[in-house]
Amino acid sequence: MLFMSHEIKHPGIVESVEGDCVHVRIVQSSACSACKVASYCNSAESKEKIIDVQTPSASHYSAGQPVVVSTSDSMAAKALLWGFGLPCMLMLAVLVAFLAFGQSEQMSAVAAILSLAVYYLLLRLVRGKIARQLTFSIEEVQ
Repeated sequence: MLFMSHEIKHPGIVESVEGDCVHVRIVQSSACSACKVASYCNSAESKEKIIDVQTPSASHYSAGQPVVVSTSDSMAAKALLWGFGLPCMLMLAVLVAFLAFGQSEQMSAVAAILSLAVYYLLLRLVRGKIARQLTFSIEEVQ
């Protein structure tokens, strides 16, 4: 059976356009409950988010324009892996390693938490490279 890729779509409003980047404000609300990854992105409440969409046709969009921003579910899964899956595995690995080498539970817990701080700092440093891999598309509302 072939894996079928689906799109995750959110309506939004163009906030601004800078060069090839369209900044789109989306409202993430409990209406996202039908989304496959909603339980991982705290959708129980309404939140406004700004999504940066790189597109060569950015000049066709203007502030206040209604649009639809979309990405594939495989991109969403990749984002979840980078944001939650890998740090969880790292934290558990550090915790188990420190305990296996005879460190106290407190020291092991502190090391595990510090490993997350280092991970997220490194993630922040390479965010440009990751942003090029995690892409969004944009289309006008008809």
